Amino acid sequence: MIAADRPMLRPSDAKLLYIDQCARLVHLPRSAFSGLLRRGDLVIANDAATLPASLQGTHWPSEAPVEVRLAGRPTLDLGAVAEFAAIVFGAGDFRTRTEDRPRPPALAPGDELAFGPLRAVVRRLLDHPRFIAIQFRGSPDAIWAGLARHGKPIQYSHLASELALWDVWTSNAALPVAFEPPSAGFLFSWQMLADIRAHGAAFATLTHAAGISSTGDPELDQRLPFDEPYYIPRATAAAVAIARRHGDRVIAIGTTVVRALEHAAMRDGSDAGVRSGFGLATQRIDSRSELAVSDAVLSGTHEPGTSHYELLRAFADDDTLVRANRELNAAAYRTHEYGDSVLIERSKARRREADSQSRHSGGRPPNDESIVEAPGGGGTPTAT
Repeated sequence: MIAADRPMLRPSDAKLLYIDQCARLVHLPRSAFSGLLRRGDLVIANDAATLPASLQGTHWPSEAPVEVRLAGRPTLDLGAVAEFAAIVFGAGDFRTRTEDRPRPPALAPGDELAFGPLRAVVRRLLDHPRFIAIQFRGSPDAIWAGLARHGKPIQYSHLASELALWDVWTSNAALPVAFEPPSAGFLFSWQMLADIRAHGAAFATLTHAAGISSTGDPELDQRLPFDEPYYIPRATAAAVAIARRHGDRVIAIGTTVVRALEHAAMRDGSDAGVRSGFGLATQRIDSRSELAVSDAVLSGTHEPGTSHYELLRAFADDDTLVRANRELNAAAYRTHEYGDSVLIERSKARRREADSQSRHSGGRPPNDESIVEAPGGGGTPTAT
């Protein structure tokens, strides 16, 4: 695979590798996604808009330059915008590979950081020299204004040109709570949404604070993904319930949607149920995970060893993913957030495991012949 080095949300030549439940691999244009849908399918996307989460500033005690990348928060409440977890680098910017960025000056609780007129303080170190809890000073309105004026989207060295904020927003972006874009949703356009409806599928949204994809440090990368808050509207939870009741597929657009749905199902505690409302996704999804809700995932192309790739192992076995990687490389698919896509149906083996669990607990196993028109849409989160 090659890195996508231009911030084009919907390039006309975007590719899609489709991996069906029998582990068959098919190359398609990404615009063909809607043609793979069945009547009754429920497509769920993350509507989080992306924060300008990279801040260039100064570490006051040493007067050394730093870059702070906001990386986590416990809530989606727009009024609770003072406290974040953050990754801190020394001098430099995205033009240097993240892995090669220097560490920041020695940080200690109480140290002040300045980003123009926006001020923050280091509250505590989070078990690593460049991972901190940070607290901004000022009112929520002043903090939002400071982020808008001085923040920039997080980006990496594979992109030569500096990103603008509109480069990281999907077409259905709502609340600015993501730290990096939920980029699987870049395929959507108004025409794509119309095509989804035309194929008899439903469309719904949730809000998940998509986290960072790399810290530049192998030890920290092993902790990814960090805990991430989410919100599931009642309409979306109801649509999932109807789809599961009738055996229709739930197709997650991006790994963040999988993580939110599966965590909400864990919280619900019932068979394939998804609880609406606010939550904090704390789990890791990998080959050992038994998916309760997600039947397929549309994702970017990811390299083995990353947290995103680990999540894909919940849908397909390792042999299938190895074959897929060979195909992606042979066909020169583009990787990273502006790259091409894969659509992976949960394999028959994985579905049999889930169905066995469902029958054991008295639930109803999926029936692919059922047809239902599920309601789409969603609400807007306000505060936790």
